[in-house]
Order: sequence, then C-alpha cells, then structure tokens
Amino acid sequence: MVSPVLEIPEAVASASAGTEPEVVVVAVTYNSAAIVESFLGSLPAALKGIDSARIVVVDNASADGTPDVVRALAPWAVVIDAGANLGYGAGINVALRQGVGARGVLVLNPDAVLSAGAVRSLLDQVSERHEFGIAVPRIVDASGKLKFSLRREPTLLRAVGEAVLGGHRAARFPRLGDMIRDPEYYVHGATADWATGAAMFISRRTLDAVGLWDEGFFLYSEETDYALRARDAGYRLTYVPDAVASHPGGDMERSPWLWSLVAVNRTKLYRKRHGPVASAAFWCVVVANEAVRAALGRPTNRAALRALLRGGVL
Repeated sequence: MVSPVLEIPEAVASASAGTEPEVVVVAVTYNSAAIVESFLGSLPAALKGIDSARIVVVDNASADGTPDVVRALAPWAVVIDAGANLGYGAGINVALRQGVGARGVLVLNPDAVLSAGAVRSLLDQVSERHEFGIAVPRIVDASGKLKFSLRREPTLLRAVGEAVLGGHRAARFPRLGDMIRDPEYYVHGATADWATGAAMFISRRTLDAVGLWDEGFFLYSEETDYALRARDAGYRLTYVPDAVASHPGGDMERSPWLWSLVAVNRTKLYRKRHGPVASAAFWCVVVANEAVRAALGRPTNRAALRALLRGGVL
C-alpha cells in the first residue's frame, strides 16, 4: 500500500515551468520501491533555502513498480522510464540531457536520506571558492555513526598496500591505502581525490567543464572517474560535515555480482588513466588480492576472481 502524497518541497513549488531551476536533484532507481519513500520524504526539508529546484528520478526498468510508487508519492517529481537497466552513470546522463540547474546538480542514491538544509550547505560550499567543484556531505549509517567516505586516487602502490595489509590497515598510511579513515580529517573544507557516490553536489561550472558521466562503468568507479576528471579540469572535491546523508550501503559486500563489478571496474578505471604496462601490473595485483581471499572460501572474492580472469562481469 502506497502512503499518501508527500509534501511538495517549497523550491519545487516555486520553480516556474519552462525556466531553469537553481538546482536539479537526480536519483537513479532500480527496484527501489521499498526504499524510495524515505528518500523523497527528506527532500522538502533538505531543500530549505534553495530558491527553485527540479527533482528527476530516472528508473532503470524496475520490476517492482518503482516508477508508479514515485509518481503516487511525489507527483511533483519528474519520472523518466529509461526503458532498460542502463547502469548508474548512464541513468544520470539521461537526467542531465534533460537539463541541469543554474547552480548545479545534486546526484543522490535513492536510499540516501538528507538532513534539513543539506542542499543549501553543499551549494554554499561550491559557491565559496571557485576551485571547489564538487561538494559531498557527511555520510552516516542508520545509527548516525560516521562512515569513512573520502578516498585517495587509486595507485599501483595503494593496490599493493591493500592487497598485503587489507583496506582498513592500509588506510593508516596515505601512500598505501585509498580510504581516509582518520576521523580528524572529516572537518569542514577537507578535500579528497574522490568520495563514495551516495551524494554529490556538482557545480554548474564543473558540469560545463567535465560533461557527462562515463557510461562504460555500469556500476561502481563512475563516481571516482567523474571526481578525477573534475580534478583534471581544475576543480576539487570538498567535504561539508554540516550536510548529512544517512546511507546504509553495504550491499556490495554481500553480493558476489556487485563485488565482481567493483573489482573489474577498479582495473578498468586504472587502465583508462594509465599506460598498458602499469595497467597490467595493477590488474595482476587486484587478481592476486582476490585470489588470496578466494582461497579462504569467500564467495564474493571467488566471483570477482572469475570475472577478472574473464576480463569482465557476466
């Protein structure tokens, strides 16, 4: 049973038909009927302080009636049926081709719940300094505990460090780990090479410079690629702790298919940015990492190893 229609955000109500809104909020859904109500319900408060906004939900051929649920709950949202499961980056591009906000676009996972005023805080941060092109919120789990969402650029040495030490231990050494796990780093204005993609505010100037998302990444690594391309264009990713997104996550750690996507796309991203010799070495390290853990009987690592050796994910 679908709940009553949710409150229309003031920013959506104030947007004039045919005019460019200040901000566009984009979410890509896939079988999200059970989680999308909390996401949509958080938007009226999250958009406080935004003059005008458009909410765009792109659905990747859900089998659980997600588009109908969104239309019933939020008739004020624009729902686009992609017609197939295009992947995350391609779904975002469907929305971006319909138009972007005058000040920027907020990309959100449909299971992310934003705090009041979060969008304004993110927008203010990218408006404060020209080099800030992407702003990300503090990500917390269901209990409100900080999730370490900031990351360093993947390198061959970091791949070795994570293979030998494990991701959490390697994170203690900046040259050896991608993840930034020092809680003292998570302060206003901190910067990182990239961040987990549950919530990313991208300024209009960054969108104009970087363009669309790379659709070659079906799922995972597309946010890494976009943040690194933004950095290449001179725009940094910055952290805004007073904007909060509650995001459970963790699906990839339980799903062999999703873990395989993570592993394969890590190598694909590295290959996109480096030469063949370095890319081959990186692939070998990732394969060795998955093989050692697969030998311990972990089904996620076994699936990833098979996918890496095939050169893709089936």
